[in-house]
Amino acid sequence: MAPHAQSPHEENGHFFSPPEVVLPNGGPQKQPNILFVIADQLSAPFLKMHDPESKIQTPNIDKLAETGVVFDRAYCNAPLCAPSRFVMLAGQLPSKIGAYDNASPMNSDIPTFAHYLRKEGYETTLAGKMHFIGKEQHHGYENRLTPDIYPADFGWTVNWDNPDERPEWYHNMSSVLQAGVAARTNQLDYDEEVIFKSTQYLYDHVRSEENSRKPFFLTVSMTHPHDPYAISRSYWDRYEGVDIPLPKVEIDREDQDPHSKRLMHTIDLWDHPMPEESKRRARRAYYGACSYVDDQVGKLLNVLKDCELDDNTIVIFSSDHGDMLGERGLWYKMSWFENSARVPLVINFPQRFAPRRVPENVSTMDLLPTLVEMVGGRVDTRLPLDGKSLYPALFGHAIPDEVLGEYMGEGSISPVIMIKRGNWKYTSALFDPPQLFDLGTDPQELHNLANEPSHATVAADFAAEVAQRWNLQHIHQNVLQSQRQRRICWEALTTGKWEPWDFQARDDSSQRYIRSNIPLDTLELRARYPPVDALGKRFTTTKVNGSNGVVPISFNVKSG
Repeated sequence: MAPHAQSPHEENGHFFSPPEVVLPNGGPQKQPNILFVIADQLSAPFLKMHDPESKIQTPNIDKLAETGVVFDRAYCNAPLCAPSRFVMLAGQLPSKIGAYDNASPMNSDIPTFAHYLRKEGYETTLAGKMHFIGKEQHHGYENRLTPDIYPADFGWTVNWDNPDERPEWYHNMSSVLQAGVAARTNQLDYDEEVIFKSTQYLYDHVRSEENSRKPFFLTVSMTHPHDPYAISRSYWDRYEGVDIPLPKVEIDREDQDPHSKRLMHTIDLWDHPMPEESKRRARRAYYGACSYVDDQVGKLLNVLKDCELDDNTIVIFSSDHGDMLGERGLWYKMSWFENSARVPLVINFPQRFAPRRVPENVSTMDLLPTLVEMVGGRVDTRLPLDGKSLYPALFGHAIPDEVLGEYMGEGSISPVIMIKRGNWKYTSALFDPPQLFDLGTDPQELHNLANEPSHATVAADFAAEVAQRWNLQHIHQNVLQSQRQRRICWEALTTGKWEPWDFQARDDSSQRYIRSNIPLDTLELRARYPPVDALGKRFTTTKVNGSNGVVPISFNVKSG
C-alpha cells in the first residue's frame, strides 16, 4: 500500500481524496512520523489559543496552533484520567469498554490506535502516564520508556454501594491550600524523566539505521499541570506582577446542582470554603505548570529540528480533561462543565494541512479513526467504533458536529451522560434532573433551560435521544457489578504476598555508555548525530536546491 493512500470520504453525495504529498524534488514523501503530546488536566478555555486575553504564557503551543489545525470545540468523553485515556485509545465510549473509573481495567483484546498504527508499520512507543490498570501494560505500544506515575491496581475503585464514603485517595483541598513554590515535587521528578527518555528516543531513532527506516508513533504524556498546584520558583516567578484573575463565576453551595454538590463533598470542599489568596496562588501555580508543559513541548520540537525530523513529523497536542480551577466554586474535573470537559486539540503538519480552525464539536474519542486514516490505513468496520474520523476537517471539509460523553467516576452515583451538539449541551442521569445549556447565549452555563417552557421541545428531543442511545439502568448495574468484583479482588490481592502490576521500564546501559563489550570508537561513532564515518568524514543532511540531500564535509579527527 502506498504510504499516503487514503480512503475516500463521502460528503453531500460527492467523494474526495486528499492529495498525495511529494517532496520538492518530485519524489514521494516517506510515511510521516507522529509525535503525540498529552498534557494532564489542561483546560482549553484557559489557553491563549482559545482566549486571547489569557495570562498563561505558552508560546510553543501557541505556535503549534498558529501553524496547525485547531479544533475549537474539542472535548474529552469522560472527565477523569484513566477513563478518558482509554476512550481516546480505543475510540469507544466508557460503557462499551468498561472504563468506569480510575481503577477499571481495559481488556487486552480491545484494539487501540497503537495497535492499528503498529499494524501499519509504525514503531509505537509510550513515554509517561497512561494509567493502564491490570497486568496488560502496553495495549498496542511496542515500547514503554517510563513507568506510570499512578498505580495499575484496583485500589482506586469507586463504591456506589456506599456513596458517602470518602477514601483517602480522593481529591481534597490540600492542593489549593498548599499551593505555591516547590523546589521539587513528585510531578517534576516524573515529567523530567518522561521528557529525558522521550528526547533520547528521538536521538536513538535517527542514530539507528534500522529505526530510521521505520516511522515512529511516539506518545509523550506528561502529568503537569495536574494538581497539586506546586511549581518550581522559575515558573512561579514568570507570573510575578501578573494580575492572576479569580474565578469568574462563584455559586453558593446551596445553589449548586446535585452532581456538583456531591463533588464538593467528594473533594472535601463542602465545609471548607477556600480563601481568595489560596485560589489565586493555586491558579498562579497552575499557570506556571502550563508554562512548564509549554517548555517541554518546545524541547521536543527543538529535538525534532536538530534531528532533521521536523519536516516529516505530524505533531498532535491535547489533554485528557480540564480543571475547573475554582470556577463555579468547583475544583479539579469530574463534571461536564466547560473547564472540566473541554480540552485543547491541535494537529500540526503544515506540509499537508493548512492552518485553520475547526468549529464543529469533536472529541478525543475521534483520534483512533483519524490517526489510522492519516497514515493511509483503514479501521475494521466489523468492530465497534464510536469515534468519527476528523481527517476531512484537516482539509476544511465539514464533519459531524457532535460529542457524546459518559461519567461514572468518583462523585457520581449513576452514569452521567452528556451530549454536545452545536451550542447545545445536555446532561442526564438516573437520579439527577437534566441540564440544558445554550453556550451561544450562556457561555458560563448559568441558566438551565431543561424545564423552561420556551425550550421544552429541545429538552424533550434530547431526553428521547438519551433514552434511545443508552440503557442507563443496564449500565448502572454493569458498573455496580464491576465495582463489587474489583473490591473483592482488591481485598484478596492485598492479603498475603503483594505482587504489583505497575510497569517497570528497562534501561540497558551496557548498550548506551562506554563499556568493554563495544570498541570505544565504534560506540562513539554510533552515538553521534549527524554521523561521522570511519575516515573522518562527517555526513550531514542539508537542503540542496529545495530538496533533502546528504553532503559530505571533511574534517580532521585529531584536530576536532
